[in-house]
Amino acid sequence: MKWGLIGKSLQHSFSPEYFKKKFELLGLADSYDLLELADLLSVKDTITALGWSGFNVTIPYKEDIIPYLDKITDTARAIGAVNCVKIENGKWIGTNTDAEGFEKSILPFLENHYPRALILGTGGASKAVEYVLKNRGIDVWYLTRNKEKNNHLAYQDIQKESLTHFPLIINTTPLGTAPHTEQYPDIPYDGIGSQHLLVDLIYNPPITQFLQKGKDQNAKTQNGLRMLEIQAELSWKFWNSENAM
Repeated sequence: MKWGLIGKSLQHSFSPEYFKKKFELLGLADSYDLLELADLLSVKDTITALGWSGFNVTIPYKEDIIPYLDKITDTARAIGAVNCVKIENGKWIGTNTDAEGFEKSILPFLENHYPRALILGTGGASKAVEYVLKNRGIDVWYLTRNKEKNNHLAYQDIQKESLTHFPLIINTTPLGTAPHTEQYPDIPYDGIGSQHLLVDLIYNPPITQFLQKGKDQNAKTQNGLRMLEIQAELSWKFWNSENAM
């Protein structure tokens, strides 16, 4: 069977190698390919022509893919983002495996002194992160370029003293992803200390500038590799379930 990943820039994706090893271990002749799309206008025709049975969705299409789907799971609807699609009897069924992947990856690090979190970025991945944190009773704020809602802070307004109120900071932006490893979110890193946990959903490189700057301030850090591994396994389970809904 054929599977794949759609997004805008995929050349440094971990997924094909991960699934290649999985297929070898399972003795399957399945394939997992990458499909870079400038937009989603022809996504149904393209994927139908490729003969895919399901696919993952990454930046920037986790929200934009929803109108193309025939059904979505309750979890995906609650989050407002889809990163996994199963094609069953011609119907496109979407779910979100990011949320459970994030939750399981971060659980070993969560402690009582993380009552409030600051999420960098407002894309589809951020919605899965917010869903998990709110369900665990953590107060969620966003740092954005444009302050649109009451729980949004603008980059230009954040001060180092502000970060003392956010011991948990999660980067959901693509800043720092290979090959642009010199990039990082513009926050006052001198306001970070040993009481902080910095989580980056990026996994390539393993230590982004965001995480390194946190390490330099004695913060605890975690990259996105474990989350990606968990959500990939959840995607495989969803694709192979008899009843996806």
